[in-house]
Amino acid sequence: MKYKAIISDLDGTLLNSNHRVSQYTKEVVKKVINKGIHFFIATGRHHKDIDYIRNDLGLDSVFITSNGCRIHDTNKNKLLGYDIEEDIVKGLLNLKVDDSIHKNIYQEDKWYAEKENKWLDEFIKESNFLYELVDFNELDKFTATKVFFLGEDYESLVQLQERIEKLYPDKLNIAFSLTNCLEIMPKGVSKGHAIEKVLGKYNIKPEEAIAFGDGLNDLEMLKIVGKGYIMGNAHDKLINALPNNDIIKSNTEEGLARKLEEIFLL
Repeated sequence: MKYKAIISDLDGTLLNSNHRVSQYTKEVVKKVINKGIHFFIATGRHHKDIDYIRNDLGLDSVFITSNGCRIHDTNKNKLLGYDIEEDIVKGLLNLKVDDSIHKNIYQEDKWYAEKENKWLDEFIKESNFLYELVDFNELDKFTATKVFFLGEDYESLVQLQERIEKLYPDKLNIAFSLTNCLEIMPKGVSKGHAIEKVLGKYNIKPEEAIAFGDGLNDLEMLKIVGKGYIMGNAHDKLINALPNNDIIKSNTEEGLARKLEEIFLL
């Protein structure tokens, strides 16, 4: 199979432990693009949070963000957008959770949080896309691109996920992007769903693409493409869910770039 497109997650996949694209990875990605292969980013991050990565790689393509809730073109024009219903957003924000869990929402170009989270400093120091502290009860509107909960205790977030699934059965797509980040999107919306739409615009069949990911929010993406690669640092639940997918080196070992070099450049 001659692959025509590559789709990559960011954190834990394309980015190293410093949340940057390594020099070696930049060089490999640019060489692959110069061979006429399309390179797309599919991330849980907000579209305003990835400009520095776009510039690092010199990418001229559409971008899938908020786990498929948004697709923007290279000029940052919105091509597709999904939001969670207001009543559900209100309910999620009113949930009583442990004090160690941080509630967050994306609303178009804004990121709102109820309290500071020092853990996020590592993620936002490069992008300069900062959250705004708000009282969720005083929001003018309650539509949200994505609602997400951050917490250092994975089991607490798993319990929260179970609570939400019982409250809103078959109304949401809920997935972990990292063990400390539980993300909530509208039902049917995922990276995989968005990728099908993007590839269609380029007349590329899903089986003509490969994808790389490390989190459970990458599951649908890795399933629909011709070849889905799991990072060596991936969550055990992702590995167990896709027992037939190849596991490559971790993001700290530049696993994605090494696999791209093997497939397209050797």
